Amino acid sequence: MAPHASFPYEGRVFRRRIIEPLKNQLKQGVTPGKLALALALGLVIGSVPILFVTSLLCALVAYVFKLNQPAIQVANYVAYPLQLALFIPFFKAGAAVFGESGAHFSLEQIQSAFSADASRAIGTYAGANLRAVSVWAVIAPLAVVVIFFALKFLLSRVRLPAREA
Repeated sequence: MAPHASFPYEGRVFRRRIIEPLKNQLKQGVTPGKLALALALGLVIGSVPILFVTSLLCALVAYVFKLNQPAIQVANYVAYPLQLALFIPFFKAGAAVFGESGAHFSLEQIQSAFSADASRAIGTYAGANLRAVSVWAVIAPLAVVVIFFALKFLLSRVRLPAREA
């Protein structure tokens, strides 16, 4: 069975939607360091265990630190599967760190709680979400540093075509 061409992380689509826009940023004079910082922050902020706020958070961080908006949003977009994959582990880590031994989470449990009564579910999971974000906040700075230096190294080696005179 052939892979679906619309999968965003595949071959031509990945190149067209992610690689080429980033190369264009470098061509326009964005330094590898500034681009790496925007990408690192976008990836890490994009993994915060709060749904539906990462784009706004990325836009705010890019504005405050004068970073490239398209780059940080591309990284945020790429981080979405990571955010979903880490959502429950962050909840469980938050419960473990803060001594909530009775906290058991599954996506099905959370979905059914929100389907039954959204306002009650928000109240139920607010504390758990705060604990999950606390764990993320401890890990995030180290993740930004590691990702930044790895991306800066890679981006500084990107070969761009010579400018025409």
